[in-house]
Amino acid sequence: MTALPLAIRGGTLVDQSGLRRTDLVIADGRIRQVGDAGDVVRVLDATGCLVLPGLVDIQVHFRTPGGEESENLESGARAAALGGVTACLMMPNTTPAIDSVEMVEQLRSRTRGLPCDLHLSATVTVGRLGEQLCDLAALHAAGVRVFTDDGSAVADPELMAAALRATTRLPGSVISQHAEDPKRVADGVMHDGVVSRRLGRVGRPREAEDLIVARDLELARISGGRYHVLHVSTAGSADLIREARASGVRVTAEVTPQHLLLTDTDVGSLGTSGKMNPPLREPSDLEALRIAVRDGTIDAIATDHAPHHRRLKDLPFDQAPPGMLGVETAAAVVFSELVAPGHLSVQRAAELLSWGPARIAGIVDHGHPLDVGSPANLTVIDPDTSWVVRGHRLASRSDNTPWEGRRLTARVRHTVLRGEVVVLDGVLCDRSS
Repeated sequence: MTALPLAIRGGTLVDQSGLRRTDLVIADGRIRQVGDAGDVVRVLDATGCLVLPGLVDIQVHFRTPGGEESENLESGARAAALGGVTACLMMPNTTPAIDSVEMVEQLRSRTRGLPCDLHLSATVTVGRLGEQLCDLAALHAAGVRVFTDDGSAVADPELMAAALRATTRLPGSVISQHAEDPKRVADGVMHDGVVSRRLGRVGRPREAEDLIVARDLELARISGGRYHVLHVSTAGSADLIREARASGVRVTAEVTPQHLLLTDTDVGSLGTSGKMNPPLREPSDLEALRIAVRDGTIDAIATDHAPHHRRLKDLPFDQAPPGMLGVETAAAVVFSELVAPGHLSVQRAAELLSWGPARIAGIVDHGHPLDVGSPANLTVIDPDTSWVVRGHRLASRSDNTPWEGRRLTARVRHTVLRGEVVVLDGVLCDRSS
């Protein structure tokens, strides 16, 4: 039986055209009307809320296969939906790595029916070993558009150049790089600076990132290939990306919420939940990244959602794996900590969280303007709801959030996926009936 039309009433729409206060009516998985909803029976109350195209997170680790004690597809999708995310791009640094058509097809068959669309990336090199390119053409034919050895850089410049050249033959494809020179970060566990030296910890220097970004931008310029920089963390990288784009290089970049809000001085209080790669940097880097976000150098905010089971994060700092939770809290953090204080406009935040990342990763059914005929993938955010983040209350199987105990003043109220309400008043809907 066809569901009755659904009205989203009383909210302010935020999309590529700006902000407008009006209603939406959804039917058959699409937006059917923009304007007064009249007497539509089914109503989502969005009074005082912002209505955005569904959020898109293009860097998540849902630990499948091989790490399901920390996260799995179901728990990751639930966390994403509760965070207003209607589409995610999963990274391929799993065990084993996602490097073949067979693995892509096997995993894709397990993503159906979840409350968030899960998209797959694949590795650049076989097994993420940095020695031999994957069959990028076959993976592209199977629907993969993003290739990355995330967790490791493609260190061999000849392999990276060949991968970038391949993107010129594979429409919509992009090479995403975790830009840290492995020789310069070997045993490093946090940013190399005054704080790491005070704590007696081996550092990961800025130049490890800057050198790889500079090299790759030159390779992208020569090859004409598409290049994406994952989780930019340094002022130097932001400057390089800005200059390269101005000269015509096909480059995009993302930043995480944590790199826009936290620094290496926070690591002491955060403990292992403050450990990530690339590491939290210094205040000067944070300020440079905020400028890059505002001036368009950065195209997306992505979380690098990296859950780890408590037993792993409870190891000593030098031994604990890097990574933080993010997919469920990103929208609330961005709107509370960046939009509310005036660091970002509402529309720019929506672009960075929705249509910007969708465009980078070629996720075609998400991030559309809120117009008649668009797919009904939507997020409703209440910018005035106060709540305290508690890791054990999040939907992830892990609790390593850097926002533990932080009071936020925004929260996702509703999430709509293909016209179906998957989160209602902050609660995940039961979709079994």
